[in-house]
Amino acid sequence: MKQYKYRVNGKTYDVTIDEINGKNAKVKVNGRDYDVEIDGEAGDGAVPVSGIAAEAAAAPAPAAAPAPKAAAPAQSAPAPKASAAPGKGTPVKAPLPGVVSDIKVAVGDAVKKGQTVIVLEAMKMQNNIGAECDGTVSSITVNKGDSVMTDDTMLTIA
Repeated sequence: MKQYKYRVNGKTYDVTIDEINGKNAKVKVNGRDYDVEIDGEAGDGAVPVSGIAAEAAAAPAPAAAPAPKAAAPAQSAPAPKASAAPGKGTPVKAPLPGVVSDIKVAVGDAVKKGQTVIVLEAMKMQNNIGAECDGTVSSITVNKGDSVMTDDTMLTIA
């Protein structure tokens, strides 16, 4: 069992690799269990064959997701501005780890309970994340392309 600490966008993640079996790994991120499939061929350098080297290759997987964030500013469509910290009110949290593929609202917008406010891509599926309550968006703490973990606050509704 190997343990690592990763800092992604200023947030620390404790990652424990429990078991690696071929291209499948059982990992724990901040106390939550995940089954991870390691991409790549053994000959291309992506997945080394020795056990210890395979664990080292699998460990960066949780931190690899932020790569799309670097590409976000180069996109031609302007992304809604994210405020630095959550505002007061009801937080809309990520129900699962993923990448923010669209933000449907801006700070100051009025929203109704259940209205799609963020689209989160997880496991190659688009997940519509709805408002938790009626109100006004008081803060947005993510940008398009950001990676989020379960229970990360993405926006707040006051």
